[in-house]
Amino acid sequence: MVDTLSITLAQLNQSVGDIAGNAAAMLAARGRAGNADLIVFPEMQLIGYPAEDLVLKPALIERAAAELDRMAQATASGGPAMLVGSIFVIDGALHNGVALLDGGKVAAIRLKHELPNYGTFDEVRLFQPGPLPEPIVFKGVMIGLPICEDIWHPDVCRHLADFGAELLICINGSPYEIDKDTLRIDGVAKRRAVDTGLPLAYLNRVGGQDELVFDGASFVVNGDGSLAVQLTDWEEQEVTTRWTRTANGWRCDRGQVARLADHPEDIYCAMVLALRDYVDRNRFPGVVLGLSGGIDSAICAAIAADALGPARVWCVMLPSRFTGQLSLDLAAECAAMIGCKLDTIPIAPAVEAFDTMLSGSFADVTVDITEENIQSRIRGVTLMALSNKFGPMLLTTGNKSEMSVGYATIYGDMAGGYNPLKDAYKMTVFAISRWRNLHKPKIGLGPDGPVMPEAIITRPPSAELRPDQKDEDSLPPYPVLDGILLGLVEHEKSVDQLVAEGFARDTVVRIERLLNLAEYKRRQAPPGVKLGTRNFGRDRRYPITNAFRSG
Repeated sequence: MVDTLSITLAQLNQSVGDIAGNAAAMLAARGRAGNADLIVFPEMQLIGYPAEDLVLKPALIERAAAELDRMAQATASGGPAMLVGSIFVIDGALHNGVALLDGGKVAAIRLKHELPNYGTFDEVRLFQPGPLPEPIVFKGVMIGLPICEDIWHPDVCRHLADFGAELLICINGSPYEIDKDTLRIDGVAKRRAVDTGLPLAYLNRVGGQDELVFDGASFVVNGDGSLAVQLTDWEEQEVTTRWTRTANGWRCDRGQVARLADHPEDIYCAMVLALRDYVDRNRFPGVVLGLSGGIDSAICAAIAADALGPARVWCVMLPSRFTGQLSLDLAAECAAMIGCKLDTIPIAPAVEAFDTMLSGSFADVTVDITEENIQSRIRGVTLMALSNKFGPMLLTTGNKSEMSVGYATIYGDMAGGYNPLKDAYKMTVFAISRWRNLHKPKIGLGPDGPVMPEAIITRPPSAELRPDQKDEDSLPPYPVLDGILLGLVEHEKSVDQLVAEGFARDTVVRIERLLNLAEYKRRQAPPGVKLGTRNFGRDRRYPITNAFRSG
């Protein structure tokens, strides 16, 4: 039995399916841990999280088991033991679990008991729940190993405490959501620590995985609920924590307490990190996007520059006969401020060709939104041609407000491989644009100063697909629209509830109708980073064919 422990928390990124690469990164971190007694890695660090249906492949299961055994052999000659999250087959059933690697072998395995089955999670269809876990014994210390969802319910930690656990180490794959860091610490971890009287180390992964992004922000709370250690967010970090046995049980010594990103910096960092990992892991040389002189494309260009560096961002201005000189000037100034390449490709020749091609079929028919959509689709085809020819991934730039009500052209401005703004309402776009013009994110690779002219932020939004067009010609002002959408989408409120809150009934009814009609478009939209609790696709899954209306 020992009276002190040194435990390294390795807040690492991971690559889903790259078992050998993930193992090598863990062993390298172990080498840096020096004389620590134990090094801990996040949930499913060996195979990557969430691996979704990859875990159903027998070859992946076999390879993960073999790699875990090889990692265990590294502990045969001393040095830190390892806690490694992976998948395990026990009695024919597949489990999410954690293994203690010590003394050259897999010394213990504990399985996740509470399987999340809501929002982005569907672990119930992939794994079997493990039994209520008992502590492991490490250097004479009883350590409880709840896994992620296990601490969101009181039973697992209570069970571990009843069976003699002296401290808790919780490995996690907890995706970012707005305000979630506060919920993790104050709403969950401190409660479990105080309820059991045990200190709790909470280790979370960092990095992007398709539409999810993980913010890290790992921490340790003591049994009295006090915060002992806080790791940074949005970056990999390895911190060795010191633990001491006292008359009142184990306690983590006070260590680093990093400042976490405030709003809207956290949202911006989420977009940057998610895009960086998506582009790099899918081996794109960079990105290309249409730069219109409007705020959505400007902030997407800035996000891309902060994610990849300006040299990997290619902006293209695609003016039509409705594009004003101000838009051309603002796009050029924005690209210069960011430091990225800008080309200009007028679409007028293609528009004229389509007008000629369709003149017979469209004869004596009034010009309407069809001609606007043709312009958008010409731009999409042009940008996709550049992507196909030269290799950069095409970014789309539509925000959540527009996607909610269908103000996006399918096969036009919706064409592309990824959308940083997919889960960002228009008012969020304004907020992060103002913030980025005053600050550079700590993980940013872009310029130190402003990234767009102030006029881009203050000018009335417009698609510029007809003369003097403004978004508010056909939509409520964005503060009103976003207020209605927050109610309908994020909180599932009815028309009557929103009317009672002060919104005009005819406006709410119209927006609800547009929201439902646009579901088919959203099903065909590219992926984009999840920011809130009800992103389109993973969290909010509505039938396309749907006759229900709430008012």
